[in-house]
Amino acid sequence: MLAVRPEVVVVVGAGAAFGIRFGAGDAGNLASFGVPVEIPFHGRVRPGGQRLPLAHTLGAWLLDEAAFAGTRVGVAPGELGGLLPSLPGPVGVLAMGDGSARRTLKAPGYLDDAAAPFDAAVAAALRSGDAAALATLDADEGERLLAAGVPTWRAVGAALTGRDITARLRYDDAPFGVGYLVAEWVVA
Repeated sequence: MLAVRPEVVVVVGAGAAFGIRFGAGDAGNLASFGVPVEIPFHGRVRPGGQRLPLAHTLGAWLLDEAAFAGTRVGVAPGELGGLLPSLPGPVGVLAMGDGSARRTLKAPGYLDDAAAPFDAAVAAALRSGDAAALATLDADEGERLLAAGVPTWRAVGAALTGRDITARLRYDDAPFGVGYLVAEWVVA
């Protein structure tokens, strides 16, 4: 994503309330996962800054690891479509969300035979750049299968339907019984 040198990267993920945007001075942490690290969304943490949801905390960490120094904006899935047209280009979108957490017996949600096919359909859409397929994912089925990424994927799909997309699926596996997918899309 950073190869196109975006002026702005939008981190979109669940956990943010509609109307809330994250930016410089906001922060999250990974203490609940046994890693007592404070991660600023961008720049330094400021007193009174907003607390980041997990998706945005991990997105900020990934952008830090990649040394992205440009503007960052964090939003809820429902805000993506309205925000993108207002940003200067090029723009990167870092869509954060897990696949089903019901892929194995030891998964957080226990095994559900519908989980692997659901994640396979998401992987196929990501692999082929099928934004319309993402936009029409069944939200209720995603919630039942504990697929936290569904609202984010639906928002990205809706924002990009009809656009020319070059896609590449980089990772598709379910360690710990949770579906993880990594894809890159370049939109013309």
